[in-house]
Amino acid sequence: VQLVESGGGLVQPGGSLRLSCAASGFPFSVFSMSWYRQAPGKEREYVARISSSGGMTEYRDFVKGRFTISRDNAKKSVFLQMNSLKPEDTAMYYCHRDGGAVWGQGTLVTVSS
Repeated sequence: VQLVESGGGLVQPGGSLRLSCAASGFPFSVFSMSWYRQAPGKEREYVARISSSGGMTEYRDFVKGRFTISRDNAKKSVFLQMNSLKPEDTAMYYCHRDGGAVWGQGTLVTVSS
């Protein structure tokens, strides 16, 4: 069972990034998936969730209207499109399988001018 995130990097405020998470070793299409983040010196926090089919999504207020979670069950991948990025979005972003608590290693997003 493995989750591998990618797509992080350094971006200026107002910019965009698209994170990807590739899953393997389990039946991806039956699990809802989430993104979490952890900023330096802070606890890990939930960001967004998508249902197993992709038909339902939910977001924390602080990313609503800026971030979009999506998935491709055929490719066993989940994505996080991040627009209008702010310095306070700087964090390590983690992919998470809901049910069984499987985590990826994280990908670092830094928003700075």
